[in-house]
Amino acid sequence: MSGFKYPDLHERQNAAAAAKKAMLAKFRAASEDPGAAERAAARAAVNEARQARMAERDAAKKTREAERAAQAVRDAELVAQAKREAAEAEARIAADKIEQEAVLEMEQKAIRDARYAARKAAKKERRRGY
Repeated sequence: MSGFKYPDLHERQNAAAAAKKAMLAKFRAASEDPGAAERAAARAAVNEARQARMAERDAAKKTREAERAAQAVRDAELVAQAKREAAEAEARIAADKIEQEAVLEMEQKAIRDARYAARKAAKKERRRGY
């Protein structure tokens, strides 16, 4: 019978040991490679540059947020000032209106008093018969 022959235990152990030695040799060769150190240094430089850019963006973002907050405060102050001015204008208008009403009432009272005095004088004149 000539079929596939399974490897025995000894052959499997030798193959596993050879694979481990090959992996170890590959790892040692990679760690001793002078280009690996250069690549690692390049990656570190790229990472540092990325961190610096991120820090700059964060600082710029905080600056923009501070400017927005300051602008919001200025806008709030302008709104408050406009409200105060509007309230003062309304108060002046109300005071002027009250003053005009008082003057009008005084004029109406003077006219009413003059009519009353005229009626009184006419009544007196009728009684005397002039």
